[in-house]
Amino acid sequence: MVGAPIRFAAVAAFSLLASACASAPDYTPDFTAADEPAAPAVDGVQIVEPSTPISCVPYARDHSGIDIHGDALTWLDQAKGRYAVDSAPSKGAIIVLTGYAGAGRGHLAIVRAQDSAREIRVDHANWMNDGNIYLNDPIVDVSPDNDWSAVRVWNARDHSWGVRTYLVQGFIGPGADGDQTRVAGQF
Repeated sequence: MVGAPIRFAAVAAFSLLASACASAPDYTPDFTAADEPAAPAVDGVQIVEPSTPISCVPYARDHSGIDIHGDALTWLDQAKGRYAVDSAPSKGAIIVLTGYAGAGRGHLAIVRAQDSAREIRVDHANWMNDGNIYLNDPIVDVSPDNDWSAVRVWNARDHSWGVRTYLVQGFIGPGADGDQTRVAGQF
């Protein structure tokens, strides 16, 4: 009986961390882009351990200028009519992934750069359910039609492409809905 409270606490803590990108609370982290602690880059990816773990939702909102709240899977629908929505990446856009950590779960990342027609680099938080920030993390388009509908994400800890394929709902921003100053998929 003594172990039951400890097991309950462990299960509760794991459940809370695993749900971080689902319905993340809206909060402002205690750091800014200017004072993120430096960490050695691994395969070009910098892993930052913030003083307070952060999920993808508040990170994307705080670092993109896109003011949307709620579950990552709701962002694309919320963006329609407010922000530019596209099926191709552009610098500063937020990629919305589905199937992260199970069905019905989403993930957000900010496009930092495009390395080729099929590879981008992103900044995002909590990718490994660890509350860390991953800067300059590669994502490759693995869709058969090269249309950015399916991707794989680099695993900096294993130094390889992840084995899971994630579906892409779309890209949000940058810019307002109807903004014609950018060309879809171009930087």
